Amino acid sequence: MLIVLSPAKRLDFSEPPPDAPATLPRLADDMASLVRTAKRQTRADLRRLMGISEDLAQLNRERFQAIDPAAVDAGVQAAFAFAGDVYQGLEARTLDASALAFAQDRLRILSGLYGLLRPLDRIQPYRLEMGTRLKTRRGSSLYDFWGDRISKQLNADAEGHADRTLVNLASQEYFGAVDARALTLPVVTPHFREEKDGESRIISFFAKKARGTMARFAIDARIETAADLKAFDQDDYRFQSAASTETDWIFTRSRNS
Repeated sequence: MLIVLSPAKRLDFSEPPPDAPATLPRLADDMASLVRTAKRQTRADLRRLMGISEDLAQLNRERFQAIDPAAVDAGVQAAFAFAGDVYQGLEARTLDASALAFAQDRLRILSGLYGLLRPLDRIQPYRLEMGTRLKTRRGSSLYDFWGDRISKQLNADAEGHADRTLVNLASQEYFGAVDARALTLPVVTPHFREEKDGESRIISFFAKKARGTMARFAIDARIETAADLKAFDQDDYRFQSAASTETDWIFTRSRNS
């Protein structure tokens, strides 16, 4: 079983846990190619491409200019560096060595710049959302750029796993970079819904945090079979068998209190 998460816009590049190992991203040549393209973008280009303010465009231009793909000791491990809602649920900085080793084998993070990351892969500060229509020699978007590369890496990463299921805890934007034609793994997608006053709906903040919490649940329990995730009960969520299908799993909790 493999679990995939989205990255986060918010970053935390404070000092990582001192004993945590670090690895290098595997799709480094592709990342370096993207960095060369990104370095050529002006502040105005980035503002237009990313739909961000002048200040954020300037910040991200400075980040791209500072990235050195050859600097193997630069940056912070991905699971520690991302700090958005998903990563509040994951709480990676509290994982011990054994848990980090399990996560390194079972957890993957989709990335517009790095393609596919393991939790302990070093990253440098950046922002490049997967939906960005950055033109490269491979096409007009990052989906074109990554093509089938992410799917092929996921296929390889699942080799040797007794259960080769891919658990999709990423957003639609990011999971769209996983080429379904090249992927040889079965996929299940958990959905997290809030029930209140007889209605059930997805609330983005809660759903994002629940994705990270489910990933943490899998790590803590050393879950190796996707079906065992149906036992997920953190933060009062419960699996709803009647509302679920083989590929879409519904988890709900009451918000009436």
